[in-house]
Amino acid sequence: MPNRSRVQGNRKLKPLSFAQLFFLASVLIVVRATTNTPTAFLKRSHNLPDMATNNESGVLGELKETIRKQKNEIEKLQLELKRQDKSKGATSVGHGGHGGGEVSEEDISNYLQEPFYKTSFRRVGWLGIFLTSLSFTALIMNNFEHTLAKHIELSYFVPLLAGHGGNTGGQTVGTVLSALSAGIIQRKDAAKVIMKESLSGVMSGCILGLLVCPVVYKVMGVSFHVTTVLFFTMPLSSTIAATLGALIPFICLFFGLDASVIAAPAMTSLVDVSGLLSYFLIANQVFKWYGLEL
Repeated sequence: MPNRSRVQGNRKLKPLSFAQLFFLASVLIVVRATTNTPTAFLKRSHNLPDMATNNESGVLGELKETIRKQKNEIEKLQLELKRQDKSKGATSVGHGGHGGGEVSEEDISNYLQEPFYKTSFRRVGWLGIFLTSLSFTALIMNNFEHTLAKHIELSYFVPLLAGHGGNTGGQTVGTVLSALSAGIIQRKDAAKVIMKESLSGVMSGCILGLLVCPVVYKVMGVSFHVTTVLFFTMPLSSTIAATLGALIPFICLFFGLDASVIAAPAMTSLVDVSGLLSYFLIANQVFKWYGLEL
């Protein structure tokens, strides 16, 4: 029996007719159209949002960059304005008799080139006036000589009170002058500054009085009535010194005087006189309370 596979291999395929070929071609076209065209269309349709997203991100990036640059420019301008304000405020307190005016580079140069004897002559007049005012302390001591003779312990604390008043007023003068020079405070702030410094002086004097008086009474062995005088005098002296230390710079500014030359010695002179007078007046009153001889 001949091999069946060999017989089949020897058979020849019949050629396809034109109708069959046309049918197969139509089927291939339809299959290709239904498979490739939607895919390409979907690919294109998916690419459209990507393109829109890329365009939008590019526009947003440029806008953010523009905003960042403008922000940096605004910050630079603000820093420049602050520096200009500080430079103007630093020259708000006058020098060399021009209180309240601006200090120019010429004024600074004149100070550095000014000979020492001219500086001395310019200041010695005010120092002479304040020295004359200090002579009132001698008059006060002479007037209360009988009180000092009977209560010698009072004389121990005259230098202490004078130094304490000078220290308190010196702090206040330095603070106010620095604030005026920096432009932190102005003439319109005078009442507020004086009130603030006065209350600060009261509180500082009370705190120091509470700390010092027990030591004076217990350790130094000073009598209780003199310790009481010291306790009442310290807050008053601090208040006077702080008030004058805040008031005098504004007075110099108002009259166009050089506060850097006048304020500190004027405060010291007035504090010494008023502090010493207050000390003895309080002593007389306290001694009366205790029935002591004046």
